[in-house]
Amino acid sequence: MYDVEQIPHKRGGDHETNGRADGAKKLKYEDVSMDDGDEEFVAEIEAGDHPKWQHIVETVVKTVVSIHFAQVVSFDTESALCSEATGFVVDAERGIILTNRHVVGPGPFIGYAVFDNHEECEVKPIYRDPVHDFGFLKYNPKDIKYMEVRELQLRPDLAKIGAEIMVIGNDSGEKLSILSGFISRLDRNAPDYGINSYNDFNTEYLQAAASASGGSSGSPVVNIDGHAVALQAGGNTETSTDFFLPVYRVLRALRCIQSGQPVTRGTIQVQWLLEPFDKCRRLGLRPDSEKLMRETFPELNGLLVSAVTLPQGPADGLIKEGDCLISVNGQLISTFITVDEIQDSNVGNEIEIVIQRGGKDITVKCKVGDLHAITPSRYVNVCGATFNDLSYQMARIYAIAVKGVHVSNASGSFVLGQNVPNGWLLDEVDGTEVSNLDEFVEVMKKIPDKAFVTLKCRHLTDLHVPLIKFVQIDRHWHSSFRQAVRNDESGLWDFKTLQEDALPPQPLNPTDVNFVGIPTEFSGCQSLDRSLVLCKSTIPLPLDSSNVQSRKAYGVVIDATNGYLLTSRYCVPHDLLDVTVTVAESVFLPTKVVFLHPTKGYAILKYDPKLICERLLTPQFSSQPLRRGEKVTFVGYNRASRVLVEETKISDIGLIHLPNNVTCPRFKASNFEAVLIDSNLGQQYSSGVLCGQDGAVRAFWLAFEADEDKTYSMGLDVTDVLWELEKLKTNNVPDVKIVDAEFGNISIVNARISGVTEQAIKELGVASFDQPRFLSVSKVSVALENTQSCGLKHGDIILKVGDESVSYTVTQYRDIEKAIRNRKDHSNNTLSFKIVRNKQLLDIDVSLSNGSSFVTKHLVYWSGALLQEPHHGVRQVIKQLPSKVYCTAMASGSPARLYTIGVTNFITHVNEQPTPTLEEFVKVVKSIKDNTYCKLRIVSFDNVPFAQTFKVNYHYFETMEMKNEGEWREYGQLDSSSL
Repeated sequence: MYDVEQIPHKRGGDHETNGRADGAKKLKYEDVSMDDGDEEFVAEIEAGDHPKWQHIVETVVKTVVSIHFAQVVSFDTESALCSEATGFVVDAERGIILTNRHVVGPGPFIGYAVFDNHEECEVKPIYRDPVHDFGFLKYNPKDIKYMEVRELQLRPDLAKIGAEIMVIGNDSGEKLSILSGFISRLDRNAPDYGINSYNDFNTEYLQAAASASGGSSGSPVVNIDGHAVALQAGGNTETSTDFFLPVYRVLRALRCIQSGQPVTRGTIQVQWLLEPFDKCRRLGLRPDSEKLMRETFPELNGLLVSAVTLPQGPADGLIKEGDCLISVNGQLISTFITVDEIQDSNVGNEIEIVIQRGGKDITVKCKVGDLHAITPSRYVNVCGATFNDLSYQMARIYAIAVKGVHVSNASGSFVLGQNVPNGWLLDEVDGTEVSNLDEFVEVMKKIPDKAFVTLKCRHLTDLHVPLIKFVQIDRHWHSSFRQAVRNDESGLWDFKTLQEDALPPQPLNPTDVNFVGIPTEFSGCQSLDRSLVLCKSTIPLPLDSSNVQSRKAYGVVIDATNGYLLTSRYCVPHDLLDVTVTVAESVFLPTKVVFLHPTKGYAILKYDPKLICERLLTPQFSSQPLRRGEKVTFVGYNRASRVLVEETKISDIGLIHLPNNVTCPRFKASNFEAVLIDSNLGQQYSSGVLCGQDGAVRAFWLAFEADEDKTYSMGLDVTDVLWELEKLKTNNVPDVKIVDAEFGNISIVNARISGVTEQAIKELGVASFDQPRFLSVSKVSVALENTQSCGLKHGDIILKVGDESVSYTVTQYRDIEKAIRNRKDHSNNTLSFKIVRNKQLLDIDVSLSNGSSFVTKHLVYWSGALLQEPHHGVRQVIKQLPSKVYCTAMASGSPARLYTIGVTNFITHVNEQPTPTLEEFVKVVKSIKDNTYCKLRIVSFDNVPFAQTFKVNYHYFETMEMKNEGEWREYGQLDSSSL
């Protein structure tokens, strides 16, 4: 998944370097009402004034590290991200750092730790708990040469109510912050951060008001003796309340690792909650049992009560929701810690549990399962999406059995819902049930590339409603089909290719199509269903800053004999994609992009006419341009593919100026006379045609993208594309020449102020058929050679254009296009302009640009950064190009985001070697070894230079190069790992 824009969200305790925090939602609490007249008493106590704290803090900071990390793929409950957190050394000799599980993450991890003296070392995960919010990272102690690293002793037994504590960590990403408070609770249930995210459970949490914020996750909670009594985990974003994980089970796991023993974890797949005695009584706890528990555990205020028992788990049918836990293996239970101790020591064994239900003691026997076995440690990547076995974490949230194939990154061929990238459960693929990852892999191996298949799936938030999805399998753009398996020895995930090449696409056969006609009283429009087809694009990479994976729009057949159709560049932003057309909701046809107009916002696709038995029809095209006030028939399609036919009239025709996307420039249509209609339906129905009374097509109704992903629907007059249509009749791709500048209108009164003569104004009035206006230059693009593209300047007013054979008074942009096509010498890529500049009349030669030069043909994917030459959308708005190495997108969780190359930035140097072009850049980065630092010189879009250190990672982010030499071809990875 690639990031172009970022959405802020927060798990209390983490700080993400790119503006997002990693976790979840605000915690919500029930309001507590007070009787009238009662006053709330708040005790104010100053913390941290004891002189002993100074020495403790000086010691503890030597153990605390700032962790900068990336979770490189979306896996299980976590999305790919880059963030900062805190950890602290618990074994200086072995180099073991304790931090949170939501920092280590369930999936692949890369990161480094920064110590108090700013020494840095690489860290790798060696353990992440399946349930509780802790994990261990390992570093090489020899990497820290200039500081004596201390270690903190874990003392969970010293956590007491009222105990003064300090939280020392990377609060708000500031590397070191010291926050103080007092422990107020020892028996809080684990906080709930929301659905579809990691949540701890089956453990008590400590509570204090320390006001920790993003970046403090993993901080030690130390007492006045300098011992770590708990681990900072989260907090309430609306108050100063923080939640700490007690370190009883952390200490046990650490001792196992230190002794080389496996950290066994047992489960009967039951979630328990600590409920107060009054609620337990209402659930059926007998008075004698309450008396026994209170006498045995005087400080106890409640019992563990079952909240969720998972179907098909060891306790299914034995323990029900609301059962009060009395004992396990004859031992009375007062805390979660005892339950963990018994289960972790009895993996594979049977335990005896006594519960109380409805006032009766019930004894059940359960076989303890292996918690690690139901925690996924592998994933499969195919067709651009990521899959893993459903985890205990996700199953527990929705109280379902721990089985099934979870789509943790629904992208590529498996875009299953708009803006819903995870949380999908696959039930069937191509008619075959898939209950686990192995079954899914075997089914996918048998599906040919480009095949259409059905999926039966459900989203975890709505398991009652099964959905049927129809997808096309993409194994050509997304050729990788591999499995990643966690390796706790190396800290990496090892990759294995599951299938080298996909089965070839099945040959296509001619298919019958049933055209039913468009139901309308306008007879000339009834047969247009033979000329309108639905185009759907699948976009594998965000080339040219296109930040969508799929789009739909209707297209118009412009040559049924040769198989050409026209659609919007909103649907086809570039040519590194697949476009499939649907004819009469009956037949899928593959197409190929043959032409992208550089300014007018349309694309031309080619399909094979032989693949449909009943041919599509080329509609009649008008040769007369539209005029304001003319009546037309609007034939449009909405997003649900429903057609509307309505008579309307042309309300306006004029040179349109769409706003630029200032945060991330991308393609924007310009320099055409946009047609607007007198109806609000034009914006609701984003694609179609405008027809005359005889059924002749007068304009194409297209969607146009502009700033902040806004979409505008307008008409493009047929006469503006007739020249291109004539070229296509002979199967020649149009060789369009343009003036690479953006034009706007200027009124006569302002033109007169700017120095236009009365004679020129008179000639304009004679030549105009509508409200006379001059054309002026609003923007001039920068050429790739870093020069002004055409010779015009901002503010120039255009009077005439043409050569000695023919000259046109310019009343609209069509006059410039006419002069370009009718120039005498087509080998001469210049055109004469008569302009007014700074109140002076000038004759200048303006350079013309080839339309094909605006199509991106080369890209490099390097450590998560998608690099290309600055596309036309960039060159339309920037003043100067620092280099031809432009970052158009960054992969989430990649080094490019961790070390912040920055979208819209330019790389000018690598290790002080100039990289003016992509070719030079590729040559330089070939010499950079895997997992090593390099130095980048970067210039921002606003021309601000800065230097950045950057650590490459080829294990998870292989370097890839693609070129379009007639068709896109992927070149072999740049193998730097062997250097």
